[in-house]
Amino acid sequence: MSQMKNKVALVTGAGAGIGKSAANALLKGGYKVVLTGRTLERLQKAIVDIGGNSENCLAVACDVGKPEQVKSLFSEVKKHFGRIDVLFNNAGMGAPGIPMEDLTYEQWMNVVNTNLCGAFLCSQEAIRMMKMQSPQGGRIINNGSISAHAPRPMSAPYTATKHAISGLTKTIALDGRPFNIACGQIDIGNAATEMTERMAAGIIQADLSIKAEPRMNVDHVGEALLHMAQLPLESNILSMTIMATNMPFVGRG
Repeated sequence: MSQMKNKVALVTGAGAGIGKSAANALLKGGYKVVLTGRTLERLQKAIVDIGGNSENCLAVACDVGKPEQVKSLFSEVKKHFGRIDVLFNNAGMGAPGIPMEDLTYEQWMNVVNTNLCGAFLCSQEAIRMMKMQSPQGGRIINNGSISAHAPRPMSAPYTATKHAISGLTKTIALDGRPFNIACGQIDIGNAATEMTERMAAGIIQADLSIKAEPRMNVDHVGEALLHMAQLPLESNILSMTIMATNMPFVGRG
């Protein structure tokens, strides 16, 4: 932990679920943590819940799909902590589970702006800081999805953006090499959060039947994320899949 006490991590979508679990794990791992999301009150409550304080945590409201807000977010990170060592691009959303031809352009773009543009914009700003700071470098971890490899029915916006995240991850991993910037991706399957409660109740399968699916404790995701973050920058987990052991992924369909 002593090696991490001066390191700073930023988690997007940190008010609940996977983001909150990641913030908790990073804080317990010795990082100073910036939590961001759209609702400041929710972020502040999350800091209290994970045992943070004004010295080791900072809450900043931000819609990651809006460039000016992202710039303001990173300005606050630099102002309060002076650097960034880890960015976890976690913020994400889905569209209604309806046939693709019935989706509106607005529904499509809401998902694209949050899941893809948000990760791009935050990564841009993180790279700029990581290149300029001393010591140079840092790590970017993108939240992908099992759905990028094995989509669920009627999930075109979510699946398309998460598939694109895989390309973004590999590009950042390549382009970041000269500046000691590593980039990896964590694909998560059925972590027990508010967003996945419908899976425990019963969710549509590839054959259009409805079945309940197993879930896993979301804290296991935070622990996996911390492992990725704590690696020396000479090493990188390019891709990790963490999933409920018995969920329908291997052999799905």
